[in-house]
Amino acid sequence: MLSFFQTMNSAPAPVKPKAVNLLDFDRKGLAAFFAGLGEKPFRATQVLKWIYQEGVEDFDQMTNFSKPLRAYLHEHCHIAAPEIVVEQIAGDGTCKWALQTSCGNRVETVFIPEEERGTLCVSSQIGCALACTFCSTARQGFNRNLTTAEIIGQVFAAQKRLGAEKKITNVVMMGMGEPLLNFNNVVAAMNLMMDDFAYGLSKRRVTISTSGVVPAMHRLTEVCDVSLAVSLHAVTDELRDQLVPINKKYPLRELMEACRANAKIAPRRTVTFEYVMLDGINDSMQDARGLIKLLKTVPSKLNLIPFNPFPGSIYRCSSSATINRFKTMLNDAGIVTTVRKTRGEDIDAACGQLVGQVEDKSRRRFGNRSTGSERAA
Repeated sequence: MLSFFQTMNSAPAPVKPKAVNLLDFDRKGLAAFFAGLGEKPFRATQVLKWIYQEGVEDFDQMTNFSKPLRAYLHEHCHIAAPEIVVEQIAGDGTCKWALQTSCGNRVETVFIPEEERGTLCVSSQIGCALACTFCSTARQGFNRNLTTAEIIGQVFAAQKRLGAEKKITNVVMMGMGEPLLNFNNVVAAMNLMMDDFAYGLSKRRVTISTSGVVPAMHRLTEVCDVSLAVSLHAVTDELRDQLVPINKKYPLRELMEACRANAKIAPRRTVTFEYVMLDGINDSMQDARGLIKLLKTVPSKLNLIPFNPFPGSIYRCSSSATINRFKTMLNDAGIVTTVRKTRGEDIDAACGQLVGQVEDKSRRRFGNRSTGSERAA
């Protein structure tokens, strides 16, 4: 069978389509794209290696492609990641970047360097529609889902800026937005993060965080094996309805059932539960006992997150003594519990502080605060 390029000269001139961003495809998507051109599926792996392993954005440098194929790609395709327009570096070395999207909004990405690893916190939406009351991102409202190219493009742009000396070893989908409300694009991006021909990260080093979109959690177990983190923050439906309003739709009983289902898909799989410490709200010893009862039903570990304040917030962080007492009770009960170290607080890059620049298209408004930099992890 003749390929598309062998028949180009005899065929009528095609109408030029909108440029295709190759960052929008995982390997399966690229294979289908090239198959539509009469090319073999291995072209997909070649493109992945050029883009993600070699950092090549110019089709002319893809020397194992035929000249007609390179010409076609030049004419109809491009490789476009969001552009870093603001960079801030904290005293502890944490980097925060504001990235410009094609619609004029900005999202934020944070790189957290450590001795043996480098973690990138990636956004999935412009703003967030879930309205969690302790999160600065929620106050920005919601604009739209990010495309696959805009999600994996954050990794691409960050690694390009970091250079060869600093390596991204872990990715957490804990930036702006609820990842599971942008399911297909997020899964495609995570596939690229874990693809051996792209970034080749271990599934244990790619984590998706959710506030509890239960149907999508069940679907995730069927299509993508990554680490799961759940934003819990309360042990009763009454309180969680206030802090994490999606709980009204998917209450704790359903959420914990979804967590148990996820833990069953791999041996020794654990779910990470995130719990922001709010003074006088969810930090009593009764809350700790409730957590013990709740988490005993799921192979899990617990991450206590000191609340990071932002202008207009009605909450305060629990005291160090309260957090330590809370942690000790959980650990003594056999729940592996750690306190997340606050990173990048001096540049508003700590958990719950990411805001970006969002043109709110939701019906709710909290009083927009658009700075071009911050982070919700």
